[in-house]
Amino acid sequence: MNDRQINAVQDRLNRRVFLRDAGASVGLTALGNLLASNAAASDSTRPKPETLPGLPHFAPKAKRVIYLFQSGAPSQMDLFDPKPVMDKHRGEDLPASIRMGQRLTTMTSGQSKFPVAPSLFKFVQHGKSGMWFSELTPHMAKLADDWCMIRSMNTEAINHDPAITFIQTGAQLAGRPSIGSWVSYGLGSENRDFPSYIVLTSFGTGRRDDQPLYDRLWGSGFLPSRYQGVKFRNKGDAVLYLSNPPGVDRTTRRGTLDRLAALNSRHFEDVGDPEIQTRISQYEMAFRMQASVPDLLKTSSEPKHVLDAYGPEVNTPGTYAANCLLARRLAERDVRFIQLFHMGWDHHGGLPAAIKGQCHDTDQPTAALINDLKRLGLLDDTLVIWGGEFGRTIYSQGGLTSTDYGRDHHPRCFTVLLTGGGVKRGLTLGETDDYCYNITKDPVHVHDLNATILHLLGIDHTRLTYRFQGRDFRLTDVHGNIVKQILA
Repeated sequence: MNDRQINAVQDRLNRRVFLRDAGASVGLTALGNLLASNAAASDSTRPKPETLPGLPHFAPKAKRVIYLFQSGAPSQMDLFDPKPVMDKHRGEDLPASIRMGQRLTTMTSGQSKFPVAPSLFKFVQHGKSGMWFSELTPHMAKLADDWCMIRSMNTEAINHDPAITFIQTGAQLAGRPSIGSWVSYGLGSENRDFPSYIVLTSFGTGRRDDQPLYDRLWGSGFLPSRYQGVKFRNKGDAVLYLSNPPGVDRTTRRGTLDRLAALNSRHFEDVGDPEIQTRISQYEMAFRMQASVPDLLKTSSEPKHVLDAYGPEVNTPGTYAANCLLARRLAERDVRFIQLFHMGWDHHGGLPAAIKGQCHDTDQPTAALINDLKRLGLLDDTLVIWGGEFGRTIYSQGGLTSTDYGRDHHPRCFTVLLTGGGVKRGLTLGETDDYCYNITKDPVHVHDLNATILHLLGIDHTRLTYRFQGRDFRLTDVHGNIVKQILA
């Protein structure tokens, strides 16, 4: 044996000795703590979450959130905010007194005229509340007395990426924590076997080449990375590398993680980087998810009448319907913040046909999710939110015909729906002018909405802060007022 071979053998022996000794000390301590926490968890189906000291600030109305984000901006005057008076103004140029010099996007800034395009769809009032819904959403309309509809939402951004970033993080520039990360940071999780913040995505049939989604939209920003959203993929394995490779069983995996924990613990003692602790906790979470995720995905165990309620696409992984069912199953497992992003609402042209496709994707599954939560007694402490990043213009982008039109971005007014924990149901808040262009009553800013979401979870939005680079940051920056009118 030459010197190189001797050194290689010695290196392998040294590593084995180190790992053996480390595993006998720090590694076994870590394992002991893990087993102790598992034993404690077995005594209660809902272990105490690791909340920040002093949280919640007051008794919460909701324990969890399901956020049904409609990416691309649904057209409010085609779905929820009828303007029948516009029929007699079809094709007329939008009055300057209504537009008031509003900034335009590059898609319509070159138009010489802005022809008024009334909705082609019929509206009917529903329920005891008399809430208005268009013919495109018959299933959601049946739940009129469960919804709280805010017609007076407004935002600061006029293009998709900054607008989605703004409503998710409270800032138009990337880098801030998402709302789900803030909630996860403040309230922790009530289920050790799942992350506290889970994201599901789906592609709409209304426009398959719609605006992309970036992982930073559910990122943790400057918060520790353990609080970022964990995205389940909509194709293939929901979570990559969750299964053990061939030849590796669960016992072997457990031993590997114990040795890694020992190495990482020693590294943390040397450098004190909190991300090392995140690495240890995420390895352990992945190990537990090897058992929890397959059980979550076994939707075939659901009764047939439940599956049928979500519609024919419920058994197709990655569809909005399938994700709505998974959201309900995650809510049952006390996941704190569940967010569905459904793409396809960016209808600059061909809106009448495209929006029908989007509503076909979302209407029945959304209603089924609400009914399912009610059936299981979960709606009272689950806050459900439905909405996009901004609204659409009353004027047509491009040509206007008797059967076709498109709509540009519109930040001045749009509609969001809420139901569940702590929300006043059967209420329509806010009014817009005849052109659905400006708010005339009860404006609700994005910061106000986010402040109210946190309030319903028992969080004072002004007190949930994180110091970064010498400044205390929060989701609502230095803004935000609780929308008291919608509180039950």
